Amino acid sequence: MKLSAKDANAFFSKPDPARTGILIYGSDPMRVALKRKQFIDALLGPNGEEEMRLTRIPASDLRKEPAAISDAVKAQGFFPGTRVAFVEGATDSLTKVIAGSLADWRDGDAQIVVTAGALNARSSLRKTFETHNNAFAVGIYNDPPSRDEVETDLQKAGLAQVTPEAMIDILALSRMIDPGDFRQTIEKLSLYKVGDATAVGIDDVLACAPLTTEAAVDDVLNLVAEARDTEIGPVMQKLEGQGIQPVGLCIGAMRHFRALHAATSDPGGPAAGIGRLKPPIFGPRRDRMIRQAQNWGLRKSEVALRMLIETDLALRSSSKAPQMALVERTLIRLAMLAKR
Repeated sequence: MKLSAKDANAFFSKPDPARTGILIYGSDPMRVALKRKQFIDALLGPNGEEEMRLTRIPASDLRKEPAAISDAVKAQGFFPGTRVAFVEGATDSLTKVIAGSLADWRDGDAQIVVTAGALNARSSLRKTFETHNNAFAVGIYNDPPSRDEVETDLQKAGLAQVTPEAMIDILALSRMIDPGDFRQTIEKLSLYKVGDATAVGIDDVLACAPLTTEAAVDDVLNLVAEARDTEIGPVMQKLEGQGIQPVGLCIGAMRHFRALHAATSDPGGPAAGIGRLKPPIFGPRRDRMIRQAQNWGLRKSEVALRMLIETDLALRSSSKAPQMALVERTLIRLAMLAKR
């Protein structure tokens, strides 16, 4: 049987031990692995692996020894409870072997869990699970997690109390970083709040959000947008030492000022304009961008974009001028423009 995304989320959280098995497939190995772990942990409980109720079978081993999956499914464990025979990285070449184990499955046997990469609609492995009357096939796609999934992760991490503003920021973060990094951020947030009974707030999220190269670039762009021209030089030296390329810095500056231009030209005002940006801007950075947009206005932000486009063209030309110095000069001119 084929599970929809909505039904799959509920099934992963509370799996049915009476089912024969499940195929979890998708193009992103991290997303597939996270869903597989969620499913197996919910099915076996916290001590399943310690009690040897989980048998891992790499696809390469199963090709060499096809009987391995049947042995794992039929084997009797030392500890009571549901058992799992897990085949990792399966392909259509293993369809017959896995289909045979599904057909021989009886009540009390280990549940068969299979993971695979991207499988199209013609895949024999996928069809085997989709047409089975007691097994499921679930496709994991590169969509951001739903609010329900995020709330479930927060509750599991012991973060049941979250302010509405912080929840907006957490949802935005889940769409900006990959699933593995987001899961680590939730774990970090859980540790950060140990001993703190207050609800998770915006400052907590900001303190635990992963740092990126973009964050370092944002530092100098904020100096520019806030007219702090005397502080730009030292920060530029730091960015150059970190290997930031002039073209990348110029592109980042254009992205920043396009956002300010969009905010200032929004009929609802800068706050509404910032709220409509994609990807969303959250936390104190959102408030900072609103203040910057209010200061720059439509005319100055248009001038800034023209200056940055000219700089970008100069960087891509045959000019022999030092490129980082060229970008620094433009940023200082922009900071001085912000003072007018």
